[in-house]
Amino acid sequence: MSEIDVSKFEKKMIIRTIEERDFDAIINMQKVCFPNMEPWKREHLQSHIDIFPEGQFCVEYDGEIIGSCSSLIINFDEYDDQHTWDEITDEGYITNHDPEGYNLYGIEVMVHPQYRRMKIGRRLYEARKDLARELNLKSIIIGGRIPNYHNHAKELTPRQYVEEVTMHNLYDPVLTFQVMNGFSLKRINQNYLEDDRASMRYATLMEWNNIDYRPTTPKRQFKTSFPVRITTIQYEMKKISSFEDFAIQCEYYTDVAASYQSDFAVFPEIFTLQLLSFLPEKSPSRAIRRLTEFTEDYIELFTNLAVKYNVNIIGGSHFVEEEGKIYNIAYLFRRDGTIEKQYKLHITPNERKFWGIHGGDKVNVFDTDCGKIAIQICYDIEFPELGRIAVDKGANIIFTPFCTDDRQGYLRVRYCSQARAIENQVYTVLSGTVGNLSQVENMDIQYAQSGIFSPSDFTFARDGIVGECNPNIETVVVGDVDLEILRRHRRAGSVNQLRDRRHDVYKIVYKQD
Repeated sequence: MSEIDVSKFEKKMIIRTIEERDFDAIINMQKVCFPNMEPWKREHLQSHIDIFPEGQFCVEYDGEIIGSCSSLIINFDEYDDQHTWDEITDEGYITNHDPEGYNLYGIEVMVHPQYRRMKIGRRLYEARKDLARELNLKSIIIGGRIPNYHNHAKELTPRQYVEEVTMHNLYDPVLTFQVMNGFSLKRINQNYLEDDRASMRYATLMEWNNIDYRPTTPKRQFKTSFPVRITTIQYEMKKISSFEDFAIQCEYYTDVAASYQSDFAVFPEIFTLQLLSFLPEKSPSRAIRRLTEFTEDYIELFTNLAVKYNVNIIGGSHFVEEEGKIYNIAYLFRRDGTIEKQYKLHITPNERKFWGIHGGDKVNVFDTDCGKIAIQICYDIEFPELGRIAVDKGANIIFTPFCTDDRQGYLRVRYCSQARAIENQVYTVLSGTVGNLSQVENMDIQYAQSGIFSPSDFTFARDGIVGECNPNIETVVVGDVDLEILRRHRRAGSVNQLRDRRHDVYKIVYKQD
């Protein structure tokens, strides 16, 4: 089998500012999203990008516009408490946009119905939050529709309805979403949007406060934090009956990671060997060849999960056949639909003997929306040169999917992972398998205690452990790592292993450079 072209599985999702070429698609999408409401005119959208282009976002998926949002900057204190949508937007033209204002006001968010439940709305809200931080704005304010209110108007006042929704006793597609995205209720406005009959013309005025806001806008912006949330999955290897069973288990954990609003979900090394539990093949070498037949299904599954749940996935690792050779490859499935891969470089004697695995020859560092990361599969973390090369290339987090059969093997991986964190001033993450596959040859007992580790200094957790699972049970651990704290630590920590290296005495030569 030749090397698989992963590009055919990529489904590129881009969040970008709106351009004139997008107008027709946005207007058509609005007609589908809000069939009983007056859509934008082209002159509205042209005014938006002429006056405040950086505040107008759209989501492009495989070349199609599937979501958009519009906003402007105002001084909210200058407007009446019971303002209408027309008043706050100058009838949709945003000519009242104030570059010196303090509040970002959101005037529209829409997602094409065919692409809902893919976290499109959340991505647009996050783009707005990033913009508010970048421009040092005090808050984001939105006049939110309550489109399900007409179903309850006979028995509930608008205030009672909003209270029931915020307490999760009722569901409203707009208000529930806004509450889940960190917005709090300021008040309820009457006659907000004239043609919003579903909301009975009521709107909830919601606000998200920018905790990084500085009262006097400085010439230079300073980042106070850069948190990244990681869910590492301690995956149980158990007998299954089909690829669909495997997909269900993987989607469950991806959903768990997404429910914690994680930036990364991390699966273990060669956890796809679970697929062999329903294949009647006793020879390890032949079984691995059969396993590679699932490569395209595996890639398609995780590409879709990353996009659907809006989380970057370290897809464990999988045995892949390329040009007649079998490689152990870890894939990065970005939440924008793009894919990268890292070959395992150092092959264990067991992998070589029973499965005939070949090693890769390159240390990759990948760009993500949470900075640069590296993946070093199991045995690779035990070679300190690789960690140093990855950090020199800019990595802030090293992910290590692993699979070990006993505590001694696990501790080799664990101790080396923590050593890499200390000596390279970097975060490291372990994800391992537990359980057993009695039906699969050369896949015996397993031992794991997955975790997230930091350098060892005052600014980090006392033991350098951000979080860890209990050993040998199926579970996850969720932890936040802060890249801004890491940056400061590298500059002014108690010790500085990166800065204090004696390049006059020794150096690492990476032959791929």
